[in-house]
Parts: sequence; C-alpha cells; structure tokens
Amino acid sequence: MSASPGTPTKASGSSGPLERAVERQRERLLTCVHCGFCLPACPTYNRLGDEADSPRGRLHLMRAVVEGRLDPGSEAFRTHIDRCLGCRACEPVCPSGVEYGSLLELARDVGARHHPPPLVGRVLLRVFAGAGLRRAFFAGGRLVRGTRIAALGTRLLPSRGLLGSARLGLAMLAATAPWRRLRASDSGGGSRAPGATATAPPTVPGRGRVTLLAGCVQEGLYRRVNEATRRVLVANGYEVVPAPGQECCGALHAHGGSLEGARALARANVEAFEAAGGDFIVANAAGCGAAMKEYGELLADDPDYAERAAALAGRVRDVSEVLVEAGPRPGAAVPCTVAFDHPCHLLHAQRIQDAPLRVLAAVPGVDVRVVENAAECCGGAGIYGLTHPELGGRIGEDKVDAVVAAGADVLATPNPGCMMQIGAGLLLRGASEGVVHPVELLDESYRRAGYYA
Repeated sequence: MSASPGTPTKASGSSGPLERAVERQRERLLTCVHCGFCLPACPTYNRLGDEADSPRGRLHLMRAVVEGRLDPGSEAFRTHIDRCLGCRACEPVCPSGVEYGSLLELARDVGARHHPPPLVGRVLLRVFAGAGLRRAFFAGGRLVRGTRIAALGTRLLPSRGLLGSARLGLAMLAATAPWRRLRASDSGGGSRAPGATATAPPTVPGRGRVTLLAGCVQEGLYRRVNEATRRVLVANGYEVVPAPGQECCGALHAHGGSLEGARALARANVEAFEAAGGDFIVANAAGCGAAMKEYGELLADDPDYAERAAALAGRVRDVSEVLVEAGPRPGAAVPCTVAFDHPCHLLHAQRIQDAPLRVLAAVPGVDVRVVENAAECCGGAGIYGLTHPELGGRIGEDKVDAVVAAGADVLATPNPGCMMQIGAGLLLRGASEGVVHPVELLDESYRRAGYYA
C-alpha cells in the first residue's frame, strides 16, 4: 500500500474500546488477502483513487488499530472510515468472504467516541431513537412537503454553502411526494381507474400470517408504500397482523456509529414481533430488511436476546421475496417505462437481485429497463448524502445520469433512502422522471383491475 494520509502511524496510546471490540473479529480481519478484487467495486475508491478509501485500505487501518499501530482517535482513521458509504459492494466480490459491513460498524462505533458525528448526524440519530420525536419530526416534514415549501426551496435556493445543504434537504423531502400518475390511488387505493369495470378478485389460497415493519422514514414520509404493501400482501393471500410497539430498525444508528442505540431498538423489535407472531416479518425497505436479518449478530453478546434475535432474524423477508413466493398474481395494465435501480442493501447485503424485477414483471404494460451500473450506490447511504454532500453528490450525479439515460417515465427502487437521494437529484436537475417503490406499481395494477372494490 502506497503512502497516503491514511497510512498507519504508531499509536499514541491504548486503542481502547475499538481494540477490544475488533479483537474479537481478528480472524475476520485476517481473511483479507489484499487481492484487490474490491477496488473496482468501491464507489469512493473509484472517485478518489486513494488506497485508504478502498475496502482493503480501511481493513488495513482497522487491523493497525487492533495491533496497536494506530490510534482510533487519529485523523487518518476517522477520515477514511467515515468516508465509506457502507454499501457493501465489496462483499459479493471478495473471494475470502470478509464480512466487511459488520467490521465497519464496529470501527465507526468506537471512532464516534473519539470524534462525534457531524451535527446533522447527531440530531437525526437522536430523533430516530424515540417514537415521539420521530412522529413530530415527520409530521413537520409532511407539512413542509404539503405546503410546497420544499418544492419552492428546491427551485430558488442557491446550490452552494449552508443554503445549498438546505436546498438538498428540501429536494430530498420534495422527492417523497407520490408520482403524479399514481396520485389517484395515494390516499386509499379503493377507487378504480376511469372506465375500469369492477371484477371480483380471483380467490387466492391462504399463505399464512405476516407482520409488516412500518419503519421510520417509510411510515413517516412514505406511508403510502406501507399501505400499498399491506393491500398487495392481502391480495396475494397473506393475512397481515399488527405488531404494536415496534421501533425503528436501528440501521441508521449502526451505520452512524451508535451500536448501543441500534441494539436498544433491536431489543424493542424482538419483543414486539415475538408478541405479534406471524410466519414472516416483511420489510419493504432494503436497508431495514438487511439490518433486521443481522439482529442475531448485533445482539450476539446479549444473553437475554441472542437466541431470540437470531430466531427473529431468520423470519425476516423482503416484500419482493414474499410476493415472488406467491406468484405474484397479475393485475391490470399500467402502461409506462420503468428504470430500475438496485438498492445496495438489497443486492449486496441481502443478495436479492431478481425478486423485485419479477414483481415489476407481474404488472402488464410495464417496460422495465435496469439502469447502467445499477449495482453501484446512489450516494444516499442512510444519512451519507447529507453528511457528505460533495462526495455523495458526485456519486449521486452519476446515478442520475444513468437514470436519465434509461429514458423512462419513472424510476423504481425499493428503499426510501435511495428514493429520496435519486429523486432529489432528478428534481435538482429539472428531470421529469418520477420515483416509486415497485410495490406501488403492483398496487396500482390491482387497483385498476378492481381487486380492491
């Protein structure tokens, strides 16, 4: 590895909590053979060209901390660990099977004790930790969106400086509005398309009971996606039962350097979803599903929750997985051209590639075009787009280029963070494409077929 600002130097003292935490992962760190297969898969390395901003470079820094050669409070460690998107594109291409995502979260957890996250990150993690604060936060967001302040600010504010950051945030909020061609079914989904004839929905076999993770951003700004998910699951033979007391999945806390915050939320979810029962726990947000599928590891050291968390993680399914098992049943035509982009935590973390495309294929009249380089992160990465607006913006602009090049009416991607990041990029560019969750298109297809009459 060539010398760079990230090259390890002699630690000034004990590496403290990170050494103790990562020491348990020593074997996983040692599996990296520095082959370089991860380099072309890494968005930050591809843009910065710095070995320390690659997966193997960051693993080298983590190992230096474990071996006492680098202080976890050093600027080198903080800078390069913080710059990682956490997209996990390095994991599928790694011949050694390095579990990079969990190692990154451990590194960030202790790094945050030396250097707290940026103010916007600390505020958001605080908001997402409590149900009351979340409800107030998102109620305010919906108010700003509904009064069109967000859309107006997106057009009028400058693109640089503090006001530029505000403009980006407003653009992300404005991007959560429903696609204009689906507005008719946004509120309830019970009305049919003009001229459609009501038909009794075909009888479908009972496929069992499921619970739905409502999520925080999803329920706060994309409630229509949760409502569409419930309707579509019922239309495919599933009974959807409530899970009172469920919390945020904890993904943002784990990515943002607060593993204890993530564990607290995970424990609450274990309690809630155990009490609710059901065969599966359905997530319609890629990042949330990935986080919940790893609850067993997150709570592995908790004697009261380890086994329960692992059992619950084994019952988590992405909504596309559940729908593909059911068919899914087709509906009426929704003529449109759809650009599809793979969320990182669906493709790389959960290794789900074809299921969402099969959901879209069940919608007659839809022409699906997977965007070029769909496996690369959009630059959103939780709150990364806000905390790293320059680098996240560069990566996001490339994604917007790919979406526009697809020549589609609408972008479909099954993760709220990706919907906001790419949607904001489209708005800021003045592009006409809308943004939807794939389930919204299937829901519209069922509405037009009269399944909800």
